[in-house]
Amino acid sequence: MLFALLTWQVAVHGALYRWDVRVDAAALRAASGHQPVRPAAQFLADLGDVGVAVPVLVAALGYVAWRHRRAGAPRWWLPSAVGALAMAVTAPLVVPVKDLVSRPAPGTTRLVAHSGYFPSGHAATAAMAYGLAVLVLLRFVQRGAARRLLVLAAVLLNLAVGAALVWRGYHWPLDVAASWCLSGVLLSLARLTSWWGSPG
Repeated sequence: MLFALLTWQVAVHGALYRWDVRVDAAALRAASGHQPVRPAAQFLADLGDVGVAVPVLVAALGYVAWRHRRAGAPRWWLPSAVGALAMAVTAPLVVPVKDLVSRPAPGTTRLVAHSGYFPSGHAATAAMAYGLAVLVLLRFVQRGAARRLLVLAAVLLNLAVGAALVWRGYHWPLDVAASWCLSGVLLSLARLTSWWGSPG
């Protein structure tokens, strides 16, 4: 519902859209006065790139498949296959909304295209890849503190990626927020399935 609300507000230039524009302008002004931070922000923004985030997920899925197979599970490949499928459906869900809303990039930034910035593909990729990696790995983390730390690390990483995307002028704040909403739904659905437990 929140994703639908954000999409509607951006499409009709509603109150949240106007707030988004003001926040983004403030962020870009702050960024222009902190040039030394640009390399760090660029590094964090790049963590949402398909070429960075997806290999992390592939490594996690491969490890989980290996662990299940070594344990003799009859469907050892199933958790990893479901994780890969969840990642694969992300782009087909994001791209049509980009085309429908056709939002321009913030400020004067036109690095890739003139429109199609809502929702953020980088934020969605990061949320799904790192989120799914945590979901499949939690099966093998027994200590409660370690499990909480792993989840917290993924949350903080995604917050950093989202902030960097805004700071660098690649996305408006609501672009990132909408991607988190959509990814949250997908990750929740994945978590509810029995596939994250034993495939046997």
